[in-house]
Amino acid sequence: MNPIVKYFTGERLESFLFLGLGLLGVALAVICLSIAKTSFMKGIAIPFILVAALEIIVGLTLIYRSPKDIIRVETYLSKKTEMIQTEEIPRMEKVMRNFVIFRYTEITLIIIGVILMYGARQNSLWNGIEMGLFIQSSTVLLLDIFAERRGEVYLAYLRTIVEN
Repeated sequence: MNPIVKYFTGERLESFLFLGLGLLGVALAVICLSIAKTSFMKGIAIPFILVAALEIIVGLTLIYRSPKDIIRVETYLSKKTEMIQTEEIPRMEKVMRNFVIFRYTEITLIIIGVILMYGARQNSLWNGIEMGLFIQSSTVLLLDIFAERRGEVYLAYLRTIVEN
């Protein structure tokens, strides 16, 4: 498969997963709030709804954008090869730097979740926030690790184009 199509198709497929997880997160938050008999359930709903909103926005954005990105980069490759060097490689380098920021942010949120787990009393609002934060941050971190690996392969491919 063409590396350009493979990268953006993978991005789009993972975006459907992000969207699905976001919708699931909203559903779980609604369920937690509707059956909430404890502060713990209300606490879980808070990070679920916040992270789910981000997952839905990212998912929809990339689902919509990825097919256009394939056309854009293939046009660069066939008609304006210099645009690979001046546009696409710098764009991907920025994306890869952002993955590092996302990774550290997600790891920090996981650590905060663990600290809250041991610092909050059982079944409290904070204990619920911790649980939701830990689950959501871990899930997003895992998906971002896959996306980062896919980006590394794609960026290496782009660099081989300009070296030749």
